[in-house]
Formats: sequence, structure tokens, C-alpha cells
Amino acid sequence: MPRNLDLTALRSFVAIADAGGVTRASGFLNLTQSAVSMQIKRLEDMLGVEVLDRSGRQVSLTAAGELLLGYARKMLALNDEAMGRLTRDPHEGEVVLGVPHDIVYPVIPQVLQHFARAYPKMKVTLISSFTRVLKAQFGRGECDIILTTENGTDPQGETLAELSLVWVGAPGGIAWKGRPLKLAFEHNCIFRQGVQAALDKAGIPWQMAVESDSTRTIEASVSADLAVHTVLAGSEPPYVDRISHGGALPELQRMKVNLYVAEPTHSVAVQELAALIRRAYASHSARPVSISA
Repeated sequence: MPRNLDLTALRSFVAIADAGGVTRASGFLNLTQSAVSMQIKRLEDMLGVEVLDRSGRQVSLTAAGELLLGYARKMLALNDEAMGRLTRDPHEGEVVLGVPHDIVYPVIPQVLQHFARAYPKMKVTLISSFTRVLKAQFGRGECDIILTTENGTDPQGETLAELSLVWVGAPGGIAWKGRPLKLAFEHNCIFRQGVQAALDKAGIPWQMAVESDSTRTIEASVSADLAVHTVLAGSEPPYVDRISHGGALPELQRMKVNLYVAEPTHSVAVQELAALIRRAYASHSARPVSISA
């Protein structure tokens, strides 16, 4: 009978216990669900007992699993401490950060620059997508941290800023004066329905002139004065200007910029990246900021 426990399998076991399931654990570990399941099977075969109770709708620990969990945490902590001291760089690995297209600038480049100086061996994978897509990926454990733009905040999130939506168009453009008002939006843009509702309430006819899955397509169309668009104040893209409409267009709602951090984080670096993002938005959410420690 083998006398040595497999630390890789133990790490998967602890991740499942902390995350509450194989799916989220596989996301945290950057492994497939089948790979994680195979590691747990190997661990159970080695011990001769089942450590996970799979009889219910959700995976839970058996009595043997609960006993093993304490030992597993201690063994992994000692392993990680030894590796950290002997290699003199415990901060290696990958952090997956998800950010909506429209709030990558101005904060995120500065955050990433500062993080890279502090953790030169950590790889940051930046995913730029829509809030709905990012929240789905976060729910599957595919992102360590995400930012979102929403009307509200889910229980596990925290609001970093509240910013107004503003109208943008081509520099010197006249598209905003036309009726019906021509709009340009991505299919999955979370602002779209609220903007349409505001126009309806104001009695301003509108038409969806440009629709795309590409943010670049929307920006190019707006900069060509083919339509108007809305963005969060302070995140206006190049080649467009905020429209000084003098009340000809309705004022728009304020949106929350929310932060979600995966629990458990499994990494001091993840916690530090989240802290840098908080610090950046606390300084000023609508213009380039200083985030130095």
C-alpha cells in the first residue's frame, strides 16, 4: 500500500471543499473537471475510503473527507512555505482578470503595470468582455477577479464607484440632432435597454442604426457620425467626444462599477491585485489615478 499522499490530489480536494464543487474548483486550478475528478478518484483509491459524498445534488465531504481536510491544509501549507523559502519567490502562477470593454481605460493599465512590478513572475490574463459574459465565467470559476457595470450589486460583490452614463458622438458631429435618433450598440451591452427606455420616456424616436458584437465597430461608426452611443463618464474612447446636447437628449442613469473576487482566493497575489483595483477607484474612478503603495 502506498505510504505517501499525492499533494496534487490533496490540492484538488481542498479546492473542491473550499469552492463547494468540482466545477468551480477546476476553474480555480486551471484544470478540466475530468482531471480534477481523476485526482480525487486516485486519492480515494490510495486511502481506501471515499472523501466526497456524491449522493446529493451538491458534492459534500464524507466523515473521512472532513478528517482528511485538516491534514490536507497543513500539508499544503507546509509544502507551499518550503517552496516559497527555498525558491525565494512564492508568487508564481496566473491570475485571470475580467473587465468590461468600456472600463479597461483609464484604470486597468496602471493597475497591471503596478502589479507587474510587484509580482514579476505572475502572469495576468486579461479578459475583456461584457458584464453578463464575465459574470457567467466567474460563476464557473474561470476568473479570479472581475469588474462589472451594473444597476445593482450581487451579495458577493462590492461597489467601487457610481458613474453617470453620458452621450458620445463624433467630434463636431450632428448625428445627435437627427430624429429618429440613430443609436449604435453592441448586442450584449448592458446599457442598451436603459438608454432606449430613457428615450421612450422623453418622447424621442430612435432607431438601432448600428449593431455589432465588436466594440471597435461601434466606436468606428460613432466616430464617423453615423450614430450616437453611451459610455460611463471618464471612459470615452478615442475619436469621439461627449455630446453637449443642452437638454436635447435625456439625462441617463448612474451605473455601479462592481468588484467580484473569487473565494477562496488561493493566492496572496490575487488579493493584492484586488487591493490595487480598489485603491485605484478610491482615488478617482473617472480619470487616471495614482495607485502607488
